[in-house]
Amino acid sequence: MKTTPTPNDFELSCDAQGRWVCRVAGGEPQVGVQVVRSFPLSAPAEAISIVGANGHELVFVERLDALDDIRRAAVAQALAEREFSPVIQRIRAVSTFGTPSTWQVDTDRGPTELVLKVEEDIRRLPGQRRLLITSAHGVVFDIPDRNALDRASRRYLERFL
Repeated sequence: MKTTPTPNDFELSCDAQGRWVCRVAGGEPQVGVQVVRSFPLSAPAEAISIVGANGHELVFVERLDALDDIRRAAVAQALAEREFSPVIQRIRAVSTFGTPSTWQVDTDRGPTELVLKVEEDIRRLPGQRRLLITSAHGVVFDIPDRNALDRASRRYLERFL
């Protein structure tokens, strides 16, 4: 059942076990829903779906700012829990300039280490200075503007681009 939300169309909350629950238009609560963005990089505040445990879309949110404060906060919280993408602020060291290589980096969540399996795990976004780096463990690290990195970090990065 797909619906365009209005302030009273759906409720989104977290239950005692930490699972997201959605109730559409006073219907039965759907437990274990996921909130996903259709276009997380190009339009992060548009085209957001609340998908049931069975994979079917329950609610389609055209624009996040069209929701009231309570629903917008719940959707934003569910998205934040789902989307873990640390931002690399500095590359401190790289074990080797071939792959696989181990990178020592500082992120917005603190220092960490990532393993780059192949150079193709560094994705350039078309028309942007942004890079997405997928580690061997599947964590996607974000570099919003590679030119904003310090000189040493840019040098490490240039070896792989």
